Amino acid sequence: MSASLSVDVVINNHDYGRFLEAAIESALAQTHDRVRTIVVDDGSTDGSREILARQDGDVTVVLKGNGGQASALNAGMAESEGEVVIFLDADDVLRPETAARAAAAFAADEEVSKVQFRMETIDAEGRPTGETLPAPHLAMPSGDLRAAELARPYDLVWMATSANAFRAEALRRILPIPEGRYPRTGADWYLVHLTALLGRVVSLDEVGAGYRVHGGNDYALAASTLDVEHVRQAVRFADATSDELLRLATELGQPHPDRILSVADLANRMTSLKLDRSRHPIGSDSALGLLRDSLGACRRRDDASAAMKAAFVAWFAAMAVAPRRLARRLAELFLFPSRRRSLNRLLGRMQGNGAEALA
Repeated sequence: MSASLSVDVVINNHDYGRFLEAAIESALAQTHDRVRTIVVDDGSTDGSREILARQDGDVTVVLKGNGGQASALNAGMAESEGEVVIFLDADDVLRPETAARAAAAFAADEEVSKVQFRMETIDAEGRPTGETLPAPHLAMPSGDLRAAELARPYDLVWMATSANAFRAEALRRILPIPEGRYPRTGADWYLVHLTALLGRVVSLDEVGAGYRVHGGNDYALAASTLDVEHVRQAVRFADATSDELLRLATELGQPHPDRILSVADLANRMTSLKLDRSRHPIGSDSALGLLRDSLGACRRRDDASAAMKAAFVAWFAAMAVAPRRLARRLAELFLFPSRRRSLNRLLGRMQGNGAEALA
């Protein structure tokens, strides 16, 4: 039955010409019988279009002016006719069996709106770094996650763009992506969160894609180094996505809280506020208010032990009163598990299997 579902791989590209051919080859190498490859070039100036001019009829090419990731995905979806859609960033690659596994998951349950899978990180030359995303001990959620999505969306283990497949019917319910709210990157925040309100989610434990970290990524950091602008960007994406989630939930008649509270988002907001208040994106935030909200967010964490919730609150309390230098160190410990290896064993005992749950 899965062979009857058509899959479109929509590659979005802007100035990733040095990786583009590998992304296209990975799409063309899919073992699934019905796969179409669509490449949207978002105004590249690096020679990408010369590469695309050499493609034969196996690849559908869409050329447009530079408008950002959301604009490119919207353009790709306008060209798509598949029943399942995989949006592939041009610097990433798919494993050959990914489309087949995704199609099988959708065919097995017509209520599924999104399928996600693990990724392995690769370097600029495509060599595996040995890291898997998410960390192997972290379980990715499956099932009806609508209530959790509306309560604590940014604490759920959702994957980046290239590690998702979507039922086209669900995508058309929420598209176009609002380009003004995701002007350059971040469109995957909109997609992975809103589709979780439209059906069941299936998480496949197998690695389905290679996530290339090459130092020139539009969003991913190449190293575990705190970049406050990157944190602010996440705050902006979460703020936009929360508004969209509540809007869609209201349209669907889905019960939802008045406010979305997630430990991860509040931690980003506290970090941004403490390290560079003048550029913090949410003017109404205060350290005391974020500490208070962290209590509410922890009450929603039915996946966390009481000890882990206490650790969360202790971190927020420490951040609220810490001078800037200490706040930076506390933020690094929260955001980067590799920077707190000596604490991870203790956190693991507190949470059971969630030694890196702070991240």
